[in-house]
Amino acid sequence: MQTDYNIGIIGGGLAGLSLAILAADAGCKVALFEKEAYPFHKVCGEYISLESYDFLNRLGLPLDEWNLPIIKKLQVSDMKGRLYGFSLDLGGFGISRFTIDNALYILAKQKGVSVFTNEKVNEVTFEDDIHVIQTNKKNITTKVVAGAYGKRSNLDVKWKRGFAEKKINKLNNYIGVKYHIKTSFSKEHIALHNFKNGYCGISAIEDDKYCLCYLTNAENLSANNNSIRQMQENVLYKNPAIKKIFTESEFLYNAPLTISQISFEQKSQTEKHVLLLGDAAGMITPLCGNGMSMAMHSAKLAFEQINKFFRQEISRMAMEKNYTKNWKKQFASRLATGRLVQQFMGNKTSTNIFLKLMNRLPFLAKSIIRSTHGNAF
Repeated sequence: MQTDYNIGIIGGGLAGLSLAILAADAGCKVALFEKEAYPFHKVCGEYISLESYDFLNRLGLPLDEWNLPIIKKLQVSDMKGRLYGFSLDLGGFGISRFTIDNALYILAKQKGVSVFTNEKVNEVTFEDDIHVIQTNKKNITTKVVAGAYGKRSNLDVKWKRGFAEKKINKLNNYIGVKYHIKTSFSKEHIALHNFKNGYCGISAIEDDKYCLCYLTNAENLSANNNSIRQMQENVLYKNPAIKKIFTESEFLYNAPLTISQISFEQKSQTEKHVLLLGDAAGMITPLCGNGMSMAMHSAKLAFEQINKFFRQEISRMAMEKNYTKNWKKQFASRLATGRLVQQFMGNKTSTNIFLKLMNRLPFLAKSIIRSTHGNAF
């Protein structure tokens, strides 16, 4: 049966746009749906490990020309502001989602991808080997659908995905808050500062700006009258390193970007014959700084199997099973390590013990950092 498109992609972030470009380069007819309009900001740490650098160049982004900050060192503070320093052997670079997502969007359009912005996907059905994507504006048919819609979607609830139906617990009730600022922090460092039930990261991005982003649980917010400002002053400021950043920097947003109901629960990589990419397939804790790289790498893994399916080398069932297998091989242990490390953060006693141990045993620190990073892809 003839379809409107070969591939339909739900979500126009790093994973969705990367897959769209790879598929378009292979001659596929691609439709991508994004509920926002480019360019736009997202709650994100905006540090990308260098494992992704060559991949982005191959997609067509001229990263070498953008003079982006290269980050090679990590600072972590305990809840009293005591700093511990570590080396990032692989390292990373800083760039805002506002800039990189928009650049990939322009590139996808140039390559012939049909990008539908301000369009929310309400449902995806599958029958007779064909998907129907239903949006608030139209219905289209495709042979393959990829879900790259981020941390949480109406589709997760509609599909009754396990993590979306779980009761509130310590892995699924986080909030994220992000600012862009001007400050005097070192561009070759990324810092993670602990506070009660959370941690705050800062790193350089383009144009002499910095991303300031923190993660905490919803309890911290509700205990402060659901006021972001009050929570910052009453909780985050108890770490002198955080207070210094907040009180001595120039804030570039009128109000912070926020996101709630962040879940680090295990997720499935396929649902209703939809391949899931990026945070939709599984989210690594932000302190590991590799969610952006994992999103793009998942797009590459998905495309490899989709391409084999279109060439009739494998069945749809094999495409889904192979993608899940390869995804877990690449990312399962990284997510598990991230969840483990996160348990030590945001608690006065465990954070102190963990950081002192990391400081006294450099080989352990190196091993843990390495286990949260991947290889170039």
